Amino acid sequence: MKIICIGRNYAEHAKEMGSALPDKPVFFLKPDTALFGKGQEFYYPDFTNDLHHEIELVVKISKHGKRIDEKFAGNYYSEIGLGIDFTARDLQDEAKKKGLPWEIAKSFDNAAVVSAEFIPVSEFSDIQNINFHLKINDTIVQQGNSTHMIFKVNQLIAHVSTFITLKQGDLLFTGTPAGVGPVKIGDQLTGYLENRQLLEFFIK
Repeated sequence: MKIICIGRNYAEHAKEMGSALPDKPVFFLKPDTALFGKGQEFYYPDFTNDLHHEIELVVKISKHGKRIDEKFAGNYYSEIGLGIDFTARDLQDEAKKKGLPWEIAKSFDNAAVVSAEFIPVSEFSDIQNINFHLKINDTIVQQGNSTHMIFKVNQLIAHVSTFITLKQGDLLFTGTPAGVGPVKIGDQLTGYLENRQLLEFFIK
């Protein structure tokens, strides 16, 4: 199982980060050791002072595929859930300034929070019109709708599979909307896909 994350897939998020809009999907990987799920406790890492949340829709790949044509990409997933792509922003900024890779800021243990529940895509009339949001201590800090993706889910699958073979169980983080920001010890994070709460945990 691998975790594939899409960067800068919402225009307003790219704007808030001071980044140009991409002309093709940008992606990076997290190892399976980054996975954080139900029943675990999340501890604020001691190597960062600026840990940021990034709520995302997560598509679970349902079968093996390579060089998937966009028009057939819908056959390679059947469930969608929620995730948080945690980022050690201070480490990322330092790496960027030096022109270095920034996996150190994205791929650490527990940096990929994923909901225990995934919802069948068939329950939605359009996968490209799904609302989702993140609350910290009952205040909404991020909210988005998949219609605002720069590159749609099927485009992402077609693009990524050109370079990397997709396998059953792989997780595709599809990008975060605007509103990313820091978390602190004691915060309660809850994530919602439409009306369903799929995530809930505390920062310890």
